[in-house]
Amino acid sequence: MLNRRYLRIKTLQALYAYFQSAGDVVKSENIMVKDLYKVYNLYLYMILLLIDIVEVARRNIELAKEKRLPSEQDLNPNTRFIDNPVFKLIENNKSFKRLIENKKINWQTEDELVRKLYRDIKDSADYENYMNRPICNFQDHKDFAVKIYKRFIAGSELVHQLMEERDINWYDDIVLVNISVIKTISTIKELGDDETEILLPLFKDEKDDLEFVRDLFKKTISGEDTFEKMISSKTKNWEMERLAMMDVLLMKMALCELINFKSIPVKVTLNEYIEISKNYSTPKSKTFINGILDKVVLDLKGKGELIKSGRGLVE
Repeated sequence: MLNRRYLRIKTLQALYAYFQSAGDVVKSENIMVKDLYKVYNLYLYMILLLIDIVEVARRNIELAKEKRLPSEQDLNPNTRFIDNPVFKLIENNKSFKRLIENKKINWQTEDELVRKLYRDIKDSADYENYMNRPICNFQDHKDFAVKIYKRFIAGSELVHQLMEERDINWYDDIVLVNISVIKTISTIKELGDDETEILLPLFKDEKDDLEFVRDLFKKTISGEDTFEKMISSKTKNWEMERLAMMDVLLMKMALCELINFKSIPVKVTLNEYIEISKNYSTPKSKTFINGILDKVVLDLKGKGELIKSGRGLVE
């Protein structure tokens, strides 16, 4: 789920909080790592929300049968929605059930929201078309699951607001998590069983990724004065205090990575921080950051201080 760009973003957020509060390095680092793992909780919450919507539909069907004078439709309902094999594979998956139980993840306090989402789905043309199809193969069931997740859950402002209230950091995580849930649904195999691994891993390589964010965090802080001098030498017409704090922080992180992470190509580092600046700084930051970093890189190359391991990595 968490690629290197996202790891850089989470490190950026942690560094911003650290410098704003003049916090403790070790404590701030541990909070950063804890926040990374909490992204997975959000992932589980969003998957469970889909399953809980199905459970509302199931309960409604059972309640309709218990009416004093049930109709023919009440007694013989169309159960395609609750019998969707994709939903069943997720709901019965042992790994998923174990995780939500261990982490105590549930929507019990938000029953009205879950019911509203079900009503919205049931009233939609997508639902009607799905329920009335003469035949549905596994791909049809999967396509429907993806469609309603995108429209009614990923696109729900109410869901976004609620998750942000639960954890302020989830505001930035929700897009990534929604993409991950859609990928999870899309890759489920028809022949899977409750032992089949269907969930995405949080990290590509947990040990390597955690080492990357910890080192980037600590080395940006420890080398702050050095990086600031390097930046200020290229901004002679500007006092450091007048520069946007986020721009300065992004450049410090980039310089930290350029100097200390020998296996990451220069172009990769430069491109990553310029791309991040588009979403986390001012409209003009991309050009400004790119210009300053290019000048610093030329100096480092000229002094022989930009050392990368592996052929071609300097460029």
